[in-house]
Amino acid sequence: MVWKTAILTASDKGARGEREDTSAQVIRELVEEELGGEIVEYRIVPDEQDEIMASLIELTDYFRADLVLTTGGTELAIRDVTPEATRKVIEREVPGMSEAMREAVMQRNRSAMLFRGICGIRGRTLIVNLPGTPKGVHECLAAIMDQLPEALLMVTGQYRQ
Repeated sequence: MVWKTAILTASDKGARGEREDTSAQVIRELVEEELGGEIVEYRIVPDEQDEIMASLIELTDYFRADLVLTTGGTELAIRDVTPEATRKVIEREVPGMSEAMREAVMQRNRSAMLFRGICGIRGRTLIVNLPGTPKGVHECLAAIMDQLPEALLMVTGQYRQ
């Protein structure tokens, strides 16, 4: 199964072209190599809740991505609003996935407790918030990668028991 995947980066500096988006590159590699997914859309928006929400809605409702992976905006800074934007557009939360990411990373790095990312469902799309660093992206995706195919089968209505 080829999962249609969209990547959304929340970064003021990235949106202004002042920083290379290396976290999205890590996401792309893991999605294509580990999940067998196809990137159907990629975009960078500033750390503005309304812009993040609008992009999430477009990626789920217009592009009909099976999976939307966000990077950035998930820590404690005043401009970190990705979880709040995500919570406003999802219909159901999937707390076990975000808990698994935090737990796995905290084994090696206690600062993972500051990661506020959430996971949830909008329509037939799974949305997963990831940290804004390449290492954080890799560690968090590795923590849930084995469960993503089953989760996507369930969310997209293809799961057969």
